[in-house]
Amino acid sequence: MKKADCFQLGHVAKLHGYKGEVSLFFDTSHPEDYANLDAVFIDLNGHLTPFFIENIDLRSNRFARVRLEGVQGEKEARQLLQKEIYLPLKVLPKLEGAHFYDHEVVGFDVQDKEKGMIGKLKEVIDYENNPLLRVVCSEEGEEKEVLLPLNTGLVKKVDRKERTLYVDAPEGLIDMYLNAK
Repeated sequence: MKKADCFQLGHVAKLHGYKGEVSLFFDTSHPEDYANLDAVFIDLNGHLTPFFIENIDLRSNRFARVRLEGVQGEKEARQLLQKEIYLPLKVLPKLEGAHFYDHEVVGFDVQDKEKGMIGKLKEVIDYENNPLLRVVCSEEGEEKEVLLPLNTGLVKKVDRKERTLYVDAPEGLIDMYLNAK
């Protein structure tokens, strides 16, 4: 499996006891969607390695206690700590309207209701209490960065075919970035 065909679900956060169990951190708003996983891919030295799940117990705060097949003790589990976990893109449900997955819109053009085309979306910054869209615009040969708060109502439409994100930024916010010296 190639990383390009997958999305990062989270990482192996810590050991859970001394018998080989680990705690997985799910970097998602809806960890309950992954409560019945039967396998994950773990990035080991740049290669996605499949691990089958013998037991999974979803905990609060986006953590799950997991027993992985073939991981029998603390030493084996410790080698997995802080490694990223992945799932194939095909397991993601298709989203419509103004809903999107962060990874799918990176590189999209961003067009504001008032300002028109702003620039390219370079990153979705996933701060827990204040997620942001980082848009880079080229103006007169100079690149400028615009940070848009990803609050309810900002994104009006996602055009996957045209690779464009339509937004309605708060009044004056874009000008504040573009007119800054």
